[in-house]
Order: sequence, then C-alpha cells, then structure tokens
Amino acid sequence: MSKRPRVPEDPPEPTAGKRRREAAVPGAPLAHRVPDLGALELLLAVARLGSLGRAAGELGITQPAASSRIRSMERQLGVALVDRSPRGSRLTDAGVLVTDWARRIVDAAEAFDAGAQALRARRDSRLRVAASMTIAEYLLPGWLIALRSQRPGTAVSLLAGNSAAVAQRLLSDDADLGFVEGLDTLRGLDGAVIGHDRLVLVAAPVHRWTRRRSPVGADELAATPLILRERGSGTRQVLDAALAAHGGLAEPLLELASTTAVKAAVLSGAGPSVLSELAVGEELAAHRLVEIAVEGVPLRRDLRAVWPAGRRPAGPARDLLSLTRRAR
Repeated sequence: MSKRPRVPEDPPEPTAGKRRREAAVPGAPLAHRVPDLGALELLLAVARLGSLGRAAGELGITQPAASSRIRSMERQLGVALVDRSPRGSRLTDAGVLVTDWARRIVDAAEAFDAGAQALRARRDSRLRVAASMTIAEYLLPGWLIALRSQRPGTAVSLLAGNSAAVAQRLLSDDADLGFVEGLDTLRGLDGAVIGHDRLVLVAAPVHRWTRRRSPVGADELAATPLILRERGSGTRQVLDAALAAHGGLAEPLLELASTTAVKAAVLSGAGPSVLSELAVGEELAAHRLVEIAVEGVPLRRDLRAVWPAGRRPAGPARDLLSLTRRAR
C-alpha cells in the first residue's frame, strides 16, 4: 500500500523577537519592517491628545497595552517616539516625523476601507442621477437633502448636462434616474411630469427693452439675436418650438453651455435671454435683471423625471421620484 505524499505545513508565525530581527535585515518582508495599523493609529492619537492614557481610552485599549504597543514600535523602528512624563506624553523629534508618515498611511487605509465598502455595498445603496442644468442647479439639491434624511446610507452621484446628454446617460446605463425640462419624453425613455416651469425674457436694466411699455411680440422675439443655451438643452427646445411658426430663432448673439454662463452674460449687459424663472428669481428680486413682458409666445414647460423604457425606478431612485412629486 503506497503512502500519501506528505503535504508540508505552513511555517509557524514569527515571534515578535524574530520579526524585530528580520526588520533590521535588508529585503525583509514589508509587514515586518512597518508598524501595524493599530500602532500607527495609537501614535496619531498620542500626538493629537498629548496623553498616552487618553489615547488608549479613545482606542478602547488599556494604558499598559498602549505603553507596550508604543515600546514595541520603538524597538521595531530603532528610534524613540514618545517622551513620557507626569505631565503627559510628548513626541520626540523622530516621533513627529514618523507621525507625519503614519498619517499618510492611515489616510490611505481609510480610502482603502471606503473603496472596499463600496465594492461590498448592494446596488440599492447607490444612486446615479443625471439632470439637466436648471434642475441640477436649482431643484435637485433640496431633493437630495430630503433623500439623505430618508436614506442616510445612500451614496449619490450627479451627472449634469443638457436634456440630450441626460437621455444618453440613461440609455447607456450610466444613470438610474434622470430629470429634464422640455416638451416631450425622449425616445427610448419613459417618464412622468413632476412639475412645471415658466421661461421669462430677461435683460440687464440698461437694455432698451426694459423701458418699453408694450410687450415683445413673437415676431420681434424671433428676429432678435438672443444669448442662448446650446442645442439639446430643454430651454432651447421649448423656445425653438414656441417660435417655429414665426420663422424660428435668429442666429444667437452668444451660445453658451450652462444656465449660469448665460445669466452672467445677460447681467453684463451683452444682451437679452430667455431663462427659467427658477434661475433668475434672485436677480429679479434684487433688480439686477428685469423681466420683459412677452405676448403670443407659450413659454411654459414641463419638468420630467425620466428612466429607461420598461424599467420602473426602484430602491433609492423610486424614493427620490416620490420626493419630487411631494414637493410639487
């Protein structure tokens, strides 16, 4: 009867004394040359609190255990780290330097832990939101604060862009829920109206339109170069549709990629624009911008939540959708 080959056993764990001897040998394993994370956290606590006893209490260990850990670390590194006295514990010059290095290691360990937690997290604890610029800037922050109180463990990422970019994010599975301003639900997406918005014609107080007594008509508005958002934005889509029967929009005076940029250009006196009432409320109240009356142009639009067709929002996306409807 043949004997089974003997499987070698794992070597025993090195003793503390052997680890210290190995630490002094070039090429020894890094784990034997660098103090463990618990020891580094203890050193940082001593530096912060100025007391070995208080540091031990903060970390939930006894003072003798803390003293032993510091002495072990000093032997391992071959330098004194802490001066102890009846008045407390003070770092040596070498201890100050080692503490700076330790802080980087502990920070890296915290980042590692956060990443590992994210890998372990269930899909329901993440929410990827894509929103058009006006909603992202003026409505979404309040909704997300409300969601945080309801789901404090949810990690939310926000992708902001125009309505076309939001649709693309959803269709390529880079977002779980989207918000857009516009006329219709975009192709490939389902959606629900969550609110309404009014567009207003605004200009700086120095603009000639602010002194007129009659409203600006559709033909005049269509023929006037305006400061506009880029094509693909919800604001531009509504304005294009509203003026289509009047020859369409004139060539833009300026074409900018964000509501904030458009507003800044109008405030500078460069020209008029049509913007969401949400975006210019503060400037109108402070009389830094003036709303100009318009007639014959429908400038009301829907605010929509959107998601990939056939896939209803679930988990935190469903909760956020519910919050937006409650806010109406």
